[in-house]
Amino acid sequence: MTHASHSPHPPADWHENAYDLARGLAAYSGSRLVEGIARVIAKHPEANIANAFNHKQVGCKIWARDKLLESAGASYRRIVVLGGWYGILPAMLLEDPRFDIEAADSYDIDPAVEAVARTLNAAFGDRFHAMTADMYALDYRDLNADLVINTSCEHIADLGNWLSLVPRGTRVLLQSNDYFSEPTHISCVSSLEEFRVQAGLARIDFAGALPMKKYTRFMLIGAV
Repeated sequence: MTHASHSPHPPADWHENAYDLARGLAAYSGSRLVEGIARVIAKHPEANIANAFNHKQVGCKIWARDKLLESAGASYRRIVVLGGWYGILPAMLLEDPRFDIEAADSYDIDPAVEAVARTLNAAFGDRFHAMTADMYALDYRDLNADLVINTSCEHIADLGNWLSLVPRGTRVLLQSNDYFSEPTHISCVSSLEEFRVQAGLARIDFAGALPMKKYTRFMLIGAV
């Protein structure tokens, strides 16, 4: 006999079910990030938030956050995240009590993600900003950032050319991978050493590799 409150069939509106689940997880965990995900599900049902917050994406961002803390410290005046998508990495950094971050800016070339990123990070108020922009068109001196993050270097045709736009001495966190079979990955590297050479950083504080199921993610933390 099936209990009346336990339907054997999933609800027709999975967004409503996902929203209820996310709100419950936010209440249980007290996480402003999870609270933001619930708001995104409710306000932006077209957003692919499940892909943006899948276990592989989260694992790579946790790795970035923890190694940043270990190798470069906790205090930042302004962090700039390029290719920021829905702003999940800024939210993970702003929410982490181990960090002292005044502001985090998320830039993405896709205008459709700006409103989603603002919704997701609404709990952080003026500490978070989302903007639509091409990373090649930015004036990095005007950004006044003491940390520039780009976790999508496999999408950049000439990494060295882009890094030349960033003021010398600026701290950076970079990620790439060896997932050559993905058509949009136009600048993959086959090893951590190849990534070191490709980036040509003036200083490296951390270099590491994170094996995943289908590929290996590489990360450099240092200064241009």
